[in-house]
Amino acid sequence: MKHGKKYGEAAKLVDRSVAYEPSEAISVVKKTATAKFDETVELHIRTGCDGRHADQQIRGAVVLPNGTGKTVKVLVFAKGTKLDEAQAAGADFVGGEELIPRIQNDGWFDFDVVVATPDMMGVVGRLGKVLGPKGLMPNPKAGTVTMDVTKAVADIKAGKIEYRLDKANIIHVPVGKVSFSEDKLQENFDAIMGAVVKAKPAALKGQYLKSITLSCTMGPGVKVSTAKF
Repeated sequence: MKHGKKYGEAAKLVDRSVAYEPSEAISVVKKTATAKFDETVELHIRTGCDGRHADQQIRGAVVLPNGTGKTVKVLVFAKGTKLDEAQAAGADFVGGEELIPRIQNDGWFDFDVVVATPDMMGVVGRLGKVLGPKGLMPNPKAGTVTMDVTKAVADIKAGKIEYRLDKANIIHVPVGKVSFSEDKLQENFDAIMGAVVKAKPAALKGQYLKSITLSCTMGPGVKVSTAKF
């Protein structure tokens, strides 16, 4: 893959032979951001898990102390009083069965997170084929299938992110924006790592965290030392 001149300049700031301490890595990543927009700082954790085994799956959520820097649009599937509750909590879209054709037939995806009350999962389940591949399917482990829609919406709006293994057993999550101070990025990084370390599957034999890399949207990867984790 051929990279542009800006990427080449940014790559010179990174010593590929070094696994940096988290605080140093954050500092380097901020320096590599050259895009005209406020880039996202991304964290990529390669694990020793085998996600094909149910007992080695990792999935959960964590509220970042300083948020993600992104405005998140929330859709809530609910009925009765829960609809009003979701609206009062600040959900961007609320509804029930009537939203199904809009998503299924009209390809409406103007939302980032889907929350559903348990009694609506029968309805939402019909959207599995379209929501699943986009990672939008509500899930109890991520706190997006719940009767407490007020808390769910508040957490998401405050900067709750979901983490899970991809097909290559890597976790990809946002840490914040390049415009955040190093301290704020460090606090978010610590919150994510704390949650991921805690989520280590009991069934896993061997090394859990194989590599940790930080990068900004358009920048090169910066290796982070796994020693303290």
